[in-house]
Amino acid sequence: MPGLLTTQTCTAYDIIKLALKECGALGVGQTALAEDANDAFFKLNMMIAQWQRRRWLIYHLVNIGFLSTGAQSYTVGPGGNYNVSQRPAKIESAFFRQIIPSSPNPIDYGLTMIDSWEDYSKISLKFLNSFPQFLFYDPAYPLGNLYPWPIPFANEYEVFINITDTLAQFTSLTQTFNIPGEYVAAMFYNLAKRLAPGYGLPVTQELKDNAMEGLNVLKKASGAQVPRLTQPSELIRPGIYNPYSDQIR
Repeated sequence: MPGLLTTQTCTAYDIIKLALKECGALGVGQTALAEDANDAFFKLNMMIAQWQRRRWLIYHLVNIGFLSTGAQSYTVGPGGNYNVSQRPAKIESAFFRQIIPSSPNPIDYGLTMIDSWEDYSKISLKFLNSFPQFLFYDPAYPLGNLYPWPIPFANEYEVFINITDTLAQFTSLTQTFNIPGEYVAAMFYNLAKRLAPGYGLPVTQELKDNAMEGLNVLKKASGAQVPRLTQPSELIRPGIYNPYSDQIR
């Protein structure tokens, strides 16, 4: 159907042209100047780069594993041990799999994330080799560094991480979409909202509402995957002591 925006037919320029019209910078039947199109293209990619760091705007998590080598750390990113197209800003969750002794039903064990260098620095025996329990991720650039602790023995464990899928940026104005269709409206209205101030144009309440609605659709589709709330074991009371029975219930 002519004019139908789908992931196969909608290009970066389609979004830019509509956004320029929506914010009032471009009239009906007009063609965007090359400078305006290129500036809007740059802002579109900046917006996508920001969305990449928001878990609730990403539609999918990628699970990737790497066989332990006995090293203290492993790299994450393009060409790294965990070879992914972009180095992730954070690890969403992780687990490891015991592969020796071999079994048709290998057992997975969850890993507790260490959230900061400060907490990782408190570990006294950083080179301890044993059954891993924790994982610290340093989002260095261009390759992040992954520190499982205790250090898993070589060839006995496979460490898996869950990271957000890549929300690919556009490489040209004529590139077509390669993401779910619900992102079209969110990109269109939010780009128009960002373009308006550059032309000295007001951001109407209608445009604000449409931009928010576009993001809300993505939140409901992607952000509904909320992990179950857990508490540190130190905060969980084992029970109440009964002095008459000398038991904890």
